[in-house]
Amino acid sequence: MSLVSDSALRRALARARDGKALDVTEVTVLLHARGDHLDALLEHASRVRDAGLRAVGREGIITYSKKVFIPLTRLCRDRCGYCTFATAPHKLPAPFLSPDEVLEIARQGAAMGCKEALFTLGDRPEDRWHQARSWLDAHGYDDTLSYVRAMAIRVLEETGLLPHLNPGVLTWRDLQRLKPVAPSMGMMLETTSRRLFEEKGEAHYGSPDKDPAVRLRVLEDAGRTNVPFTTGILIGIGETIEDRAESIFAIRRVAREYGGIQEVIVQNFRAKPDTAMRGLPDASLEELAATIAVARLVLGPRVRIQAPPNLVDSEYALMIRAGIDDWGGVSPLTPDHVNPERPWPQISLLEDRTAESGFQLRERLTIYPEYVVAGEPWLDPRLFAHVAALADPATGLARPDAELRGLPWQEPDGGFAASGRVDLHVEVDTAGRTHDRRDDFDHVYGDWTALRDRLPSTSPPATPSSAASSDGAGTDAAHPDAGPAGATAGGASGSASLTGAGAASGGTPGEVRRALRRAAADPGGLSDAEAVALLAAEGEALDELAAIADDLRRQAVGDEVTYVVNRNINFTNVCYTGCRFCAFAQRRTDADAYTLSLDQVADRAQEAWDAGATEVCMQGGIHPDLPGTAYFDLARAVKERTPGMHVHAFSPMEVINGASRTDMSIQAWLEAAKEAGVDSLPGTAAEILDDDVRWVLTKGKLPAKEWVEVITTAHKVGIPTTSTMMYGHVDNHLHWVRHIKLIRSLQERTGGFSEFVLLPFVHTSAPIYLAGIARPGPTAQENRAVHALARILLHGAIKNIQCSWVKLRDDLCRQVLQGGVNDLGGTLMEETISRMAGSENGSYKTISELREMVEVTGRPVRQRTTEYGVPTDERLAASEASDGVCKSVRKVLPMA
Repeated sequence: MSLVSDSALRRALARARDGKALDVTEVTVLLHARGDHLDALLEHASRVRDAGLRAVGREGIITYSKKVFIPLTRLCRDRCGYCTFATAPHKLPAPFLSPDEVLEIARQGAAMGCKEALFTLGDRPEDRWHQARSWLDAHGYDDTLSYVRAMAIRVLEETGLLPHLNPGVLTWRDLQRLKPVAPSMGMMLETTSRRLFEEKGEAHYGSPDKDPAVRLRVLEDAGRTNVPFTTGILIGIGETIEDRAESIFAIRRVAREYGGIQEVIVQNFRAKPDTAMRGLPDASLEELAATIAVARLVLGPRVRIQAPPNLVDSEYALMIRAGIDDWGGVSPLTPDHVNPERPWPQISLLEDRTAESGFQLRERLTIYPEYVVAGEPWLDPRLFAHVAALADPATGLARPDAELRGLPWQEPDGGFAASGRVDLHVEVDTAGRTHDRRDDFDHVYGDWTALRDRLPSTSPPATPSSAASSDGAGTDAAHPDAGPAGATAGGASGSASLTGAGAASGGTPGEVRRALRRAAADPGGLSDAEAVALLAAEGEALDELAAIADDLRRQAVGDEVTYVVNRNINFTNVCYTGCRFCAFAQRRTDADAYTLSLDQVADRAQEAWDAGATEVCMQGGIHPDLPGTAYFDLARAVKERTPGMHVHAFSPMEVINGASRTDMSIQAWLEAAKEAGVDSLPGTAAEILDDDVRWVLTKGKLPAKEWVEVITTAHKVGIPTTSTMMYGHVDNHLHWVRHIKLIRSLQERTGGFSEFVLLPFVHTSAPIYLAGIARPGPTAQENRAVHALARILLHGAIKNIQCSWVKLRDDLCRQVLQGGVNDLGGTLMEETISRMAGSENGSYKTISELREMVEVTGRPVRQRTTEYGVPTDERLAASEASDGVCKSVRKVLPMA
């Protein structure tokens, strides 16, 4: 260990004493503290810990979890130099524990009063070991995680123990699959050192799952999915002191931004025989204590910090002084299979040693008390009863008198019972929304301050108090771009930094003129830079851009302006996904929350059919109470009542949610949806297909690659979709260009897009705007330019370019109709999502109003079907009679 000066240590300790923010350099210095300096460091850390315990009503309490250790498989695709847990198939009686073996361990643990079933296993062993693949195939499991999920359910149902899952690296979709069967999950970060991963002979070399970037992404995805998550660092495996400091700060960043890190383990390396690192010295206990204390100071009072009690010899008091508030899981039955040479201490001994330091030992559950008390969105409704059976409702700690017994694991009982403000689709235009934001605004979206850290300091965001009005008011004022620095495309490729003015604001007048010439001569050949330049076109250049786009529109689809008579049915607005741009989502207890019954959905479809509609568009919030079959039930309800209605339903986010709830593959789920009556999918939930932008816009929505997979799979199974882009928030022009080009590339692969819909950001009640992070939507100039550019970039691939009258004023709709647009979307009948966000353009438009909007352009107007065909004479007559909108939503004017 390198030495630091005494004066540097004194300065860093003084800052820690005074509660000042520490940087990486100061933390690195503090990690060297020994002797009197270490004593001072521990004192400061203890004070922070104690303040945190007082804040949650647990002053003087240190917790632990009484658990059993279930080593589901010891096979692993990684080759870590210090691990004795992972082994080879020939050393095991079978690749996996059998269900009977799993349940026997769990039952024995339940008999001894354990409440946690810790599932530990190697990462994706089937990728390395054919024996693992063969075992899974023989027993009917698609992959290891399918077996983990199945065994977790059986443990819940047959023993009452709560599963804590440690299956290694998980994707966002994996977390969606496993969240309903486990109150908590975990994965050690270990270290952010890339050297240990990349250099031969180091601890993580040859282990694909130990890539620090991958493991940090897991921590982020767990937070996005609202999974209470355990992580930690492993010290003494070859990392530097600076690496340790950086690892602690990396965990703090995720904990602050998403709030999902329920505990941080600080674990010391212990050399083991028969491993590549058997000759390395153990990390000293003083070193461990200094690291725990520094972690406490950096992570603060709210994060729970743990030291495994079987790895600290007899130095319990030292670890308590360092700032721990938890001893982790302790088993009276099973050994620590990761450190088998280190037996767990007896719980009575742990209780005595804790008491000697002035603290009381209390049992907790695998899910920490704060998350038990908070409930949704951290705890899936399917686990409510299991957790409630063991938890003290007041404290969230384990109930000493809890009876361990299995409870059914099943879909929530909420179903489709009507509840809440079911007339919101009408009242949003009269009474309006109750409040401008949800009551949990300050925390449901993550930490707003941490989110601002993603934004470039050179581009301050607009704030509600100072921002100019959006395109809805027709302003051409320039708005500052705000978004993540160094954004890299999740769906598109390459970097789209928001810090450079060129990326955000286009080129010089000369560059615009050259790009216009290129667009006219070779629309599909525009480079990114040329396309970005066109988005800055103004005045005569903008008129020329619109003319080029309109010529291409004429070549592609002629002069007709089309629309569809349809009805939006947003069957619920209860949602905990945490989209920061969405003003529609509500908690189940919020004044504006509602859920429709299946009969109400069918009634609205019938009303629409009677008014001449040919389509219903159904989308809703990700309601945790809806059963896995909810989407199929909705489609069937509409088809049974109105067999001729085209069901255009369920965004890619809803598809992922449905597939996760039913544990089906995306393809199998889509095939089942098609059989249930889904005719096409809305390509919403796209926003901007760049994950760095998406993770600012939303806390928990699906990543870009998942959106792409759902869409391309839908096309594969014969379900057409629309495509969309929501723009003008924390993005920039280069993001728009790459998004549109990605849509074109997908269309060239699948041919499944019917249209491209441009959706300008509506800011008024959007949380991300109210928090001062997003700008107030695109300008009128930007709207004209991007509609024209979409026509140009998609020429020859997607024929139909649609504008959104809901989000644009009528006069701006007319302008984009003269700049490449050929479709107005639908009459809608009810439009609640944009109206909740503050759109002032109404919830429906009659056929007469659509015709009036287009009249000034001199172009013919035609009613279409979803597939851009011609409706039957019967449908046309019915829609003419109703003017395209059912009576129940029409505004009734008072008599004079």
